[in-house]
Amino acid sequence: MRMFDPHIHMTSRTTLDYQAMADAGITAVVEPSFWLGQPRTHVGTFEDYFRGLLGWERFRASQFGIHHYCTLSINPKEANNARVAQGVIDLLPRYLSKDGVVAVGEIGYDDMTAEEDKYFAAQLELAIRFDLPALVHTPHRDKKRGTERTLALVRDVGFPEERVLVDHNTEETLPLVLATACWAGHSIYPFTKMDEARMVALVRKYGAARILVNSAADWGVSDPLKVPKTVAAMREAGIDEAAIETIVWRNPVAFFGQSGKLDAAELEGSTDVDQRQLFEGNSVLRGQTPVVQGARKPGE
Repeated sequence: MRMFDPHIHMTSRTTLDYQAMADAGITAVVEPSFWLGQPRTHVGTFEDYFRGLLGWERFRASQFGIHHYCTLSINPKEANNARVAQGVIDLLPRYLSKDGVVAVGEIGYDDMTAEEDKYFAAQLELAIRFDLPALVHTPHRDKKRGTERTLALVRDVGFPEERVLVDHNTEETLPLVLATACWAGHSIYPFTKMDEARMVALVRKYGAARILVNSAADWGVSDPLKVPKTVAAMREAGIDEAAIETIVWRNPVAFFGQSGKLDAAELEGSTDVDQRQLFEGNSVLRGQTPVVQGARKPGE
């Protein structure tokens, strides 16, 4: 089965993770811009980061037959960093129109501050301006209140709900999101957030409509194979194969396809892998023998 991980921070992962993901059947990913782990001190570091997501990271994924897309933003945590926040907002218009950028995100809430309100709304306005969907982060603490505040702000801005993917849902927040026209993402983690068994229970209760799963794998304790592991858990639980495919393929393709920059026909075609290619003179192989693999079909 073709699989799509619609939220994974591959810049923080190794190239071997790409190999393992390809072997497991993942053929497309979306990488949202993310917090570095420590405060950034210059707007220019965001520019290099955005360029890396659009250049080197897309190349690195392609070397394993994986289509790489990204979403760009100042993330909710760094929206509170007065040294960079407005500068990033001013920078984003240079990049949001570029190929491969399929949404504005992650945006939303971390501590639910006034600054987060300000830059959440500003970035929804940018999404309207550039005709892009929005990928929204819900806070780790007080998630229900953060989700309610998210949905209220989306309404206040007048942003189309069907173009919003509210991520990191739990049993408490999923009904709130599904009561709107928004889409609902779920991050499957080894020890926190959601796990495979809880996700199976949610699918049994709510079905597959507008529901996505992702690994949200990053530099922390996380697992880039959580999408295929969730597929295995759903199969073992007897979830219908069509529903599984909807969750891990059709829904992310449909949601991010609203950007006009994700071609479903291209994703469903065969992929050539040629590891002899270089990106600005660089290879991912470190001297290993390159793999050349023509007409690789999705999931092979």
